[in-house]
Amino acid sequence: MKRNYGLRWIFFLAGLVILALGITMTIKGQRLGISPWDVLHVGLFQQLGLTVGTWSIIMGSLILLVTCSLTKKLPRIGAILNMLLVGVFIDLFNWLLPEPSSLAGVIFIFVLGVVVMGYGVGIYVSADLGAGPRDTVMMMVVEKTGWGISRVRRGIELVVLAAGFGLGGPVGVGTLITAFFVGSIVHLSLPQSTILLQRLMDRENKNHEQQLASKKAL
Repeated sequence: MKRNYGLRWIFFLAGLVILALGITMTIKGQRLGISPWDVLHVGLFQQLGLTVGTWSIIMGSLILLVTCSLTKKLPRIGAILNMLLVGVFIDLFNWLLPEPSSLAGVIFIFVLGVVVMGYGVGIYVSADLGAGPRDTVMMMVVEKTGWGISRVRRGIELVVLAAGFGLGGPVGVGTLITAFFVGSIVHLSLPQSTILLQRLMDRENKNHEQQLASKKAL
């Protein structure tokens, strides 16, 4: 139903905004180190210029091309929007959010950012409108191997981390925290978000059926 489709798009777009916010929060706390993917993006930014968000889009585009070639399928519109919007929102939030002035502020914004990132992924993936390039790879490996989401995500991010470190991206204890805990948070947030979305869709369908029944009674 169109109502259900609208709810799915709300979850999808809200999840992307939340994900980008979480990423930016961890970047603001980069004195602790940042997530493996952002180590790569920041490393590219430091070496070649542009912006962190722009490099997120560029790398997402490359990953999407590789994934499409392996699966022999065209990307879903959601995957393309993810690739573009997350990078745009990263740069927007990076401009809007202030820099923490104390170590306590750095720790707080970083830890909160890790949690926000994990829930952002769970929310937008639950809409089933197309995972982003990085999460598409993650879900493809999960499907092929049967391994858990957290295990697969950690493995991919450790490989990316090595590449980002080679480019001089900021690595620290926070990098390890994101590598090992974001996947675990997604493991919780994805089923939670899926259940919530299904309940909202069921409620919308029930209300629609009641409205139709009322019209027929008249």
